[in-house]
Amino acid sequence: MDTAPTDTAAPTDTAAPTDTAAHAAHAAHDDLIGTLVDKALRREPPTRAEALALLKTPDEAVLDVVAGASRVRHRYFGRRVKLNFLVNLKSGLCPEDCSYCSQRLGSQAEILKYTWLTPREAAEAAAQGFAAGAKRVCLVASGRGPTDRDIGRVSETIAAIRAESPGVEVCACLGLLSEGQAARLGEAGADAYNHNLNTAGDRYADICTTHTYTDRVETVEQARAAGLSPCSGLIAGLGERPEELVDVAFSLRALDPDSVPVNFLMPFKGTPLAGEWGLTPQHCLRILAMVRFVCPDVEVRLGGGREIHLRGMQPLALHLANSLFLGDYLTSEGQPGAADLEMIRDAGFVVEGMTETTLPKHRDDAVRVRRRGTGTGLPPNLPPDALPHTPGPQADT
Repeated sequence: MDTAPTDTAAPTDTAAPTDTAAHAAHAAHDDLIGTLVDKALRREPPTRAEALALLKTPDEAVLDVVAGASRVRHRYFGRRVKLNFLVNLKSGLCPEDCSYCSQRLGSQAEILKYTWLTPREAAEAAAQGFAAGAKRVCLVASGRGPTDRDIGRVSETIAAIRAESPGVEVCACLGLLSEGQAARLGEAGADAYNHNLNTAGDRYADICTTHTYTDRVETVEQARAAGLSPCSGLIAGLGERPEELVDVAFSLRALDPDSVPVNFLMPFKGTPLAGEWGLTPQHCLRILAMVRFVCPDVEVRLGGGREIHLRGMQPLALHLANSLFLGDYLTSEGQPGAADLEMIRDAGFVVEGMTETTLPKHRDDAVRVRRRGTGTGLPPNLPPDALPHTPGPQADT
């Protein structure tokens, strides 16, 4: 009986090339991350090409990126998270035109505007941050730079803070410094000075025309020369290219700051960059990892915008950064301070100098204008039991 011929040819494996390519890509990512980790553990920087390749890894590799960079973070900082607290000494009405800033010249953002806090007001605000677990207070004032009279005001403020909270760290952030001002701040008791580079030098004129990138570099160098701990970082999300993020990271490494805040743009309504929402949580993590590899043994600080751009991935960022701001920012609200402490604890980290608190329910909104704390009659964004207790009326007996 005749039978139909059978097809004995093996089926074509159409998935094989795709699988092979995916495997090769994964292996390349593993090799890159391994190289970056090995270099960072020796305190060696990556090449610019390696840093750029890290920023271009796909989203599906982001956990591998975090795992690698976390080895570096844990080598140098263990499981500690340093808390910093901002006190905005003077808010709004700045004559500079930095396009990212809600306090800039011409800003239509409906932020709080007030003149200088008194030394007592600033010291009381700082004390509340310390009570919640902060180790450093950052004293910030809007403007191009301080006058000599302003340096006197800030010196009195530092004295008031140290009288009430001895042993704490004090960082000043007052803009561009003139000759001799950094030394005066050091003599007054400041430990550190912050002035961020923000973006790559080649594109700085695109975000600000009233001062230069060189002005910023020189201010950081003046602070170092005066014996202040230099603090300088960046803002991601300004419309920069990955290459420009690499450029500013390497510029920061060259400045050799002790602290590198990594901020993510807060696109305030009423500012030129109000429509910039190009960051994703995965890209934010890659940026943090890149900074950690470029600056392996410095304090990498989670700065403004983490809540609205990292969102639910904030706990992963703790494996990259070893520091953050507690409570609110200069003109916008942050994640509730109690939620920050809860996040740190739940992720398995510990706060330097932490005081246990009762934590309220987490609240997370997009950019919200700050309307509490300094400059208002409302309490700051801190855990309730860190605030001074005001006795209520006593019942008649």
